[in-house]
Amino acid sequence: QVQLAESGGNSVQAGGSLRLSCEVSGWTDQSYCMGWLRQAPGKEREGVAGIDSNGMTSYDDSVKGRFISSKDNTKNILYLQINILKPDNTAMYYCAVERFRPVSLVVAINGADAFGYWGQGTQVTVSS
Repeated sequence: QVQLAESGGNSVQAGGSLRLSCEVSGWTDQSYCMGWLRQAPGKEREGVAGIDSNGMTSYDDSVKGRFISSKDNTKNILYLQINILKPDNTAMYYCAVERFRPVSLVVAINGADAFGYWGQGTQVTVSS
């Protein structure tokens, strides 16, 4: 059974930083695509960062230079370093995994449709 568990969300002031973690268990396919997606109140879920089993990454234009996705293969943990947080970054952040596909799909329109396995999310709230 594939399980994903996010952590690291918090309430912070604008300009601050957070590191989100996603611990993955039960996933055995060595070829995969993982993503960080977020959903703000009243908005659709959108992809912000992706990383595949080859280490290729993708980022939404709105987060390039501030968000960094990485993974620790020995611990099966996906990370999202978020710097210079802005109030409009407030959202529930989810990690997701699927069999290998182009990492660019994560941040494309309807990127959430690419994934079949999701965590429960971790809340990030940014105050001005």
